[in-house]
Amino acid sequence: MALLELTGVEKTYRAAGRIVPAVRGVDLAIEAGRTLGLVGESGCGKSTLGRIIAGLHPQSHGTVTFDGLALPTAYGDRAVRRRVQMVFQHPYQSLNPRLRVEATVAEPLRLLAGVTGRDADRRVDEVLHLVGLDASYRRRLPRELSGGQQQRVAIARALVSRPDLVVLDEPTSGLDQSVRGRIVALLRRIQAEEGVAYLFISHDLDTVRRLADEVAVMYLGRIVERAATPDLFAAPRHPYTRALLAAVPSMDPRRRGNRAPLAGETPSPSELPDGCAFAGRCANILDRCRAEQPILAPDPDAPGRLVECFNPVPLP
Repeated sequence: MALLELTGVEKTYRAAGRIVPAVRGVDLAIEAGRTLGLVGESGCGKSTLGRIIAGLHPQSHGTVTFDGLALPTAYGDRAVRRRVQMVFQHPYQSLNPRLRVEATVAEPLRLLAGVTGRDADRRVDEVLHLVGLDASYRRRLPRELSGGQQQRVAIARALVSRPDLVVLDEPTSGLDQSVRGRIVALLRRIQAEEGVAYLFISHDLDTVRRLADEVAVMYLGRIVERAATPDLFAAPRHPYTRALLAAVPSMDPRRRGNRAPLAGETPSPSELPDGCAFAGRCANILDRCRAEQPILAPDPDAPGRLVECFNPVPLP
C-alpha cells in the first residue's frame, strides 16, 4: 500500500461569481521513502495540490488517505499531523521574524509531540546538524541568515517531528545555482538517512531530474503524464510534457533547434473547453480531442507509464 493516495481529488474556488477549478480529478500515489516530482506551468494547481496533501486546504471532492487514514480528518490527531510536514517556497516569509532558530525548530516538537526541555534541545541539535548548521546558529534570527541558511532552517523545522512525508513547494526557486545544488544534495542525504518521502513541487526541471524518482506533469489542474524520471526526460509521451521539456534552456546547440514551442493561449480555468483542455495548443490533435476528455491510463507502448492523451508523442 502506498504511503499517500489521492483518488478523484478536486479543489474549486469561487471568484467573481464563478466556480474556478484549481485541481480537477487527480489520482496520485507516493511510496514510502521515494520522491515524486510535480511539475507544470505557474497556475496549473501544483501548490494547491501540495497544500491539500499537507492539510492546509481541504479538498472539495475526492479522497486523500495517508497510511490508510482519511485526510484532512485524521490531521486532528497530533500523532498523525506530525507525520506530514511542508517546506514553503519563500523561507523568510515562512519563518517568524521574532523567533530565534532554536525556537522555530523546536515549535513543532512542542505542538505536535509534546516534547519540551532537554529532550527538545537534544532533538533541535540533532536536526540542525542534519541540515548542516552548527550550534552557533541556534540564537540567530531569520534576518541574520542567508537565503540558503533560512531554507535549511525551514527544512529542519519540517524534519524535527520525524515525519514520513514532506511536501516541498518550490524550495530552491529563490536560491542561486550553487546553493540550489547543496540543498538538493542535502535532501538526498536526509532521505537516505531518515527514509522520508518527498513530494517535490517545482518548475525547475533540472532540479527535479536530479532529485525525483518519478515525475508527474500537471496541466490546468490535471495530471497528464507520470513516469519514472529517466523515462519521462528521455521520451515524453504527452505533447505538453514534450513542450515543457523543450522549453528548458540548453547549452547543447543540437537541442536548441529541437524546441516545440506551444501555440495559442492557456484556457481560463473558469471557461475550460469541451474535451481535452490542451487541444487548442496541441500539434498532435485529433477530432475526438475537442469532444472527449481523455483519462490518465497506462500507456500500452510504455510499460509503467501513465498518460492522458488520445494521440501520444511517438517513442523514439
